[in-house]
Amino acid sequence: MTSNGVDTLAVEMVGVTKRFRSGVAVDDMNLTIPRGTTLGLIGPNGAGKTTTVRILMGTLAPTAGHVRVLGMNAATIRHRVGYVPERHDIYPWMTVAEAISFTATFYPTWDAGYCRELLDLFALDVRKRVKQLSKGMLVKLGLLLAVSHRPELLILDEPTSGLDPIVHDDFLEAFVRSICGRGTTVLYSSHNLEDIRRLADSVCILRAGKILVHSGVDELLASVKRIRVVLIDGQLPQWVPDGTLAQRIQNREWLLTVGHFDTTVANRLKAENPVESLDVFDLTLGELFKDYILGEVAL
Repeated sequence: MTSNGVDTLAVEMVGVTKRFRSGVAVDDMNLTIPRGTTLGLIGPNGAGKTTTVRILMGTLAPTAGHVRVLGMNAATIRHRVGYVPERHDIYPWMTVAEAISFTATFYPTWDAGYCRELLDLFALDVRKRVKQLSKGMLVKLGLLLAVSHRPELLILDEPTSGLDPIVHDDFLEAFVRSICGRGTTVLYSSHNLEDIRRLADSVCILRAGKILVHSGVDELLASVKRIRVVLIDGQLPQWVPDGTLAQRIQNREWLLTVGHFDTTVANRLKAENPVESLDVFDLTLGELFKDYILGEVAL
């Protein structure tokens, strides 16, 4: 997809599969990320998030399928991509200044002025050795090293894992101030759904290597609803809406989570089931995620 000769997609994965001896980690994935947007990649452990990140970084070749990153083969554009991993591999014996000088040699687009701005913003002491940094400061250094060359795509893989709440919020503030509004495309892989809700334009939920849903965050939250039905005593539902993600019945209470909800769904539930009362509720991203991952549609 191009506009005036420029590829409008930062990431394009078509039919991507990755098999290991232990099984399939990514299964026929089709995923696009438009330039300048932020995608939240979420899923339980073993869902395929890290494998997807490694494929996009060009460090792991897919078994099948087609991958383009910034309009090119993933393995050829690492200098245009920034990466913040969960576990940093910055040499611990280096000072902050030495880590910056070392990393800068790999990127012809390194912006020394921008790097100095980030040093001030993150309050990093260039004289300190990496091994002396707190975990919060180490995460900030990792972000500085990942973005000082002005990458077109930034990939964050669980960057706030293990941070205490104050340091976590400090990192998010640093991320927002240094990245947002600069036109950088971001893939943010995280178990922290509040981060995804705050930062992402769209969300992709993975389970067992497959995409369950890929949608704008606001659109997804607007279209998926929790419905609480009180059934007439002694009677069971007769009609279940298409797109039901999860449901359970306990005594007379029937709880459903329904995708693509509108008023016609509620009206039909009332008309075709033994309903005493019906209420509709919004879901948080965390509640929605649990119902996609753990939801059971059988009565």
